[in-house]
Amino acid sequence: MSSSDLSSSSSVDEAFVQVGQQGGVRTLWLNRPRQFNPLSEGMLDALDAALADAAQDASVRCIVLAAHGKAFCAGHDLREMRSQYRKDYYLELFNRCGRTMQSLQQLPVPVIARVQGIATAAGCQLVASCDLAVAVDSARFAVSGINVGLYCSTPAVALTRNVSRKRAFDMLATGRFIDAATAEDWGLVNRVVPEAELDDAVAFYTDSICAKSPAAIRHGKAMFYRQRQMPLADAYPYAADVMACNMMEEDAAEGIDAFIEKRPPVWKT
Repeated sequence: MSSSDLSSSSSVDEAFVQVGQQGGVRTLWLNRPRQFNPLSEGMLDALDAALADAAQDASVRCIVLAAHGKAFCAGHDLREMRSQYRKDYYLELFNRCGRTMQSLQQLPVPVIARVQGIATAAGCQLVASCDLAVAVDSARFAVSGINVGLYCSTPAVALTRNVSRKRAFDMLATGRFIDAATAEDWGLVNRVVPEAELDDAVAFYTDSICAKSPAAIRHGKAMFYRQRQMPLADAYPYAADVMACNMMEEDAAEGIDAFIEKRPPVWKT
């Protein structure tokens, strides 16, 4: 989906997030390009509203998180943070941002980051919190708070669930940028492509997801994140129960029958 494919949403502040939808794919555009799309209070408000709206809309099969301008997201708004020199303010801000990141994984549909520029600090956290990520080959990533005297503790939570311990600590302790190819090699993003191929690469995922059973995707995404927090001995019984429930869905019967009958399945919408 290109930036021209936009539709308005009364529940979202268009100054911060623009919303577009084609078929089952809803795209949320971070829309503060001159400021490098920081996760300010206003941006978090708008993003939370857009995600909540998408979660309640049965027509949405997957979400693309995109951004206008040269940067995907530069993290928290440092000027806004400095204007509120109070621990209670910072605690609420970082907890609130953490809730937004968790909501991405709690959504019933997959979320794909479309990364067209730099993603730093909480912006890197945002990429790491999405289910899938596609980046242009010129994109760069960093958790660079250490450069201004602030260890990126909350971004570290998402980062360490994507890349290995030593690689994550490398980024957190040095604040250095890694290029898109390194981000792909380290597991922070799924694919890296030239700018001209970015939308096609995102469409590979959206088309594939939209072609699958909505019920199976819902069961699978919820199971995926929950089982990762479990000991192995608990994860298998939990996964067995989820799979048994999935088998009772009409879509599972339809999909298996279609496979046996050598025809395309018709999923229940």
